[in-house]
Amino acid sequence: MPHLLLAVSAHGYGHLAQSAPVIEALTQRIPGLQVTLQGDIDPAFARHRLPAGFTHLQEATDPVLLMDGPLITRWAESLVEYNRFEAEYDRHLERQMDSLRRLAPDLVLSDIPWLPLDAARRLGIPAVGLCSLSWYDILRECPVRAQVPTALLERMRRIYGAADLFIRPAPAMPMDWLPNARDVGPIAHCRPNQSAKLREHLGIPADRPLALMQFGGFAGFDPLTAWPEQDQVHWVVRDLGGRARGDASSLSDHRLDLLDLLGSFDLMLTKPGYGSYTEAACNGVPVIHVPRPDWPEEPALNRWIRRQVPTRELSLADLKAGRLAAPIAELLAAGRPAPVEPSGITASVELLEPLLRD
Repeated sequence: MPHLLLAVSAHGYGHLAQSAPVIEALTQRIPGLQVTLQGDIDPAFARHRLPAGFTHLQEATDPVLLMDGPLITRWAESLVEYNRFEAEYDRHLERQMDSLRRLAPDLVLSDIPWLPLDAARRLGIPAVGLCSLSWYDILRECPVRAQVPTALLERMRRIYGAADLFIRPAPAMPMDWLPNARDVGPIAHCRPNQSAKLREHLGIPADRPLALMQFGGFAGFDPLTAWPEQDQVHWVVRDLGGRARGDASSLSDHRLDLLDLLGSFDLMLTKPGYGSYTEAACNGVPVIHVPRPDWPEEPALNRWIRRQVPTRELSLADLKAGRLAAPIAELLAAGRPAPVEPSGITASVELLEPLLRD
């Protein structure tokens, strides 16, 4: 049976979340497809997102950007890690090539470490990038871009450009320098609206709007701790840390799966991020977003989401102070838009399947 190696960056969970719907569709299209995940990803999250039966190599294939919570990147410290990785690149490359020789995949799919793409091409294994960004574009547009070594940028650009394909799912950074790019639509999970059932399960009034707060799994970032209770919406969060609030419920406390509920919310409060934005758009959910002023991908993400659903931007100061009443009222008045089709899933599968069947 064909064997696919999926290599993902472990900068949060977004890269696996972006590629997972494509892997799921591929396994349906190619019964018996063997999948190996390579990445320093939490095994429980990987099992939750990928079809059963995959093999997990829990090891990093690229450096990780260091973060202060979900909104601020520690660029100077992160650049130290990138420089260290580049200085030891030959060693990393030989180790990756040894892994590929042992695993013998028919295709390497990367979202979006450059090392596995390089190793695969050197061994004659088909290699494809799939991502809304590249680390080349992030580093050349980041706040410390003047300090990024030219040799590192040139290596990234050469490797990404030499892949058999580079699939750019909307909304993507322009990456107009890529000679091998293929543009596809958004990739996201879509789920039916179960809001009535969810309200009943949570024991809240039938007319209370449901608002999802989604900033990723960053310990210590919990705006609710400083907010007074209110009755405008009912907040749904991943975890309340054992606290009890009349205006909020925890998914973990109620043993609820967010993926099953994506279509059930009246609005989403989040940061600019590929997964949150595409899941909101493909489930017809309006968005309040807090800026990430130092994140190079933000302009492309914001331009796209504003064309898909009603949005409002909320300053970090207003978020911390809980001043959300006006934007919430405006989005609730705007109503829910028609969901956007996640056409990037099928389009990506159609590009990848021939490489696995040859």
